[in-house]
Amino acid sequence: MALKKLAGQTAVYGLSSIVGRMLNYLLVPLYTRIFSPAEYGVVSEMYAYVTFFMVIYTYGMETAYFHFTQKNKLDSNSWTNDQVYGNGLFSLFSSSVLFSGLLLLFSQNIATQLGYPNHADYIKWFAWILALDAITALPFARLRKEGKAKRFAIIKLIGIILNISLNIFFLVICRENYLHHTKSIFNFYKPEYGVGYVFISNLISSFVTVLLLLPEFKTVRFKYNGKLLKEMLFYSFPLLIAGFAGMINETLDRAVLKYLVPDRNTALQQLGIYSACYKLSILMTLFVQTFRYAAEPFFFSQQHKENSSELYARVMNYFVIACSIIFLVVMLYLDGIKYFIGSQYHSGLKVVPVLLIANMCLGVYLNMSIWYKLTGQTRYGAFFSVIGAIITIVFLFLLIPPMGYMGAAWATLICYASMMLISYFTGQKVYPIPYQVSKLFLYFGVALLIYFFSEAMHLAFGFSDIIRFSINTVLLLFYTGWVYRKEKVKATNLQVQ
Repeated sequence: MALKKLAGQTAVYGLSSIVGRMLNYLLVPLYTRIFSPAEYGVVSEMYAYVTFFMVIYTYGMETAYFHFTQKNKLDSNSWTNDQVYGNGLFSLFSSSVLFSGLLLLFSQNIATQLGYPNHADYIKWFAWILALDAITALPFARLRKEGKAKRFAIIKLIGIILNISLNIFFLVICRENYLHHTKSIFNFYKPEYGVGYVFISNLISSFVTVLLLLPEFKTVRFKYNGKLLKEMLFYSFPLLIAGFAGMINETLDRAVLKYLVPDRNTALQQLGIYSACYKLSILMTLFVQTFRYAAEPFFFSQQHKENSSELYARVMNYFVIACSIIFLVVMLYLDGIKYFIGSQYHSGLKVVPVLLIANMCLGVYLNMSIWYKLTGQTRYGAFFSVIGAIITIVFLFLLIPPMGYMGAAWATLICYASMMLISYFTGQKVYPIPYQVSKLFLYFGVALLIYFFSEAMHLAFGFSDIIRFSINTVLLLFYTGWVYRKEKVKATNLQVQ
């Protein structure tokens, strides 16, 4: 029942990750129609910085929690799962107070250095957001560990729905009242805040999430254990390096694009267009994220079972199949999907296929990365991510000046493809898993050929939208049926012991 359990948990976590984040992504059409590309560039830039800080704030403590609680089942240690949880939570709370205190203290200086001297409030708001989100990381991890996927999903969804509602309240209701000079209780609205209302909405929803998780905090029976905390920090430190380097790979393009584009007058505009088009790869991104939520505790639980390596290989097959189908869905129907963002952003659509493939490579890498987490050799994760970060930095500086945001997309793909290959060859020496590599390349290769065939047919014959939609649907069904037959997937196949 192992694969069936993984599929079930992926579906439940999908409620909060895929469905929830999909709801959150519905703000993109709002942003790209209310804000200019330059204004949306500010939102993208600030959240790019936030992702870096979240890695520092959490420093791999979630994975350390999974590792040490699983270890307790195998060894007779001097600590309990409650001690692991309590000491981890104490560490996160203490460090969050320190980090956010420094951000608040130097908020004006930081805002000036970022080019927003009149908006030190941005830094202050994010100081609180980062602290609140960091201290919820371990309670959410505990819910995952205990299999409380429904509670996890409900709390995540409430936070997301609240964030969306507040965005609509500030950016639509309050803004419309102000523009039409309507006297109402919404007169507190300040138009000069602009994109700041995006950040305020986030802050309020993060605070409410903490309130919803109070039961997880109240159950802590904290007893400081210096030896345990030292071991947890020692285990998680390489994950901090890996995570920080990973954020360089994931978001540095949006953090530095405005500094590398030759024409500084259009830099924020290009950043806004690139970031908006990046959102069109959300199906791949969300699937990878959702799979990671469910797969990490699943892989740990299967570690010492018979034929676990074969199970991991089968999971990879299904993962690549799902990613290939997502790639086809987005690219074959991009003519309709593009209206998810405002028309002034459509000039950047050419980055979408590159970013889809890049995120697929990232997903495969994350899937493979379980070998160094299972063996406790997390230094490999840091090593791979640092290599990826170096590749990212080099290619961003090489490609963005001549190619603009297209160079950022290619740099992302080169980085993730390199990390995927390096991790595979290293992992096969240290912790061999019988991946069916030729089959994996075949599945995605055929999907890529179908996409190129569709584009070639459209360029050659100039089909109408209806005919092109019909042809692409047939191509998608053909691919799905071919894979289904190739794998001979049946419901009973999931019932693997």
